[in-house]
Amino acid sequence: MEHFKNPRNMGELEDADAVGEHGNPVCGDLMYIYIKVKDDKIDDISFQTFGCAAAIATSSMITELAKGKTLDEAMKITRNDVADALDGLPPIKLHCSNLAADALQDAIKKYREK
Repeated sequence: MEHFKNPRNMGELEDADAVGEHGNPVCGDLMYIYIKVKDDKIDDISFQTFGCAAAIATSSMITELAKGKTLDEAMKITRNDVADALDGLPPIKLHCSNLAADALQDAIKKYREK
């Protein structure tokens, strides 16, 4: 609930090096993860999420987990890492942690494709 009530790194990141996007057509959640990369590390990161409380909380948490990591380290962040860092999610909301991890991986892939 803390990351829903007080999300970290929320909002569009000006001049992002890449933007990852992932959504779930079933529940309607949509996430954007913005990254700035310096020396192969995530120097800055933010998110915009349109969805439920769990989607916002997982987006906030993934930015906290990824900030300062190398791109390779950030690519290894799993949905379980996100859920564990939030002290668990209800089973019906576990897909939200997938969305956050997938959006981060999409941002990194797009950065590397540049």
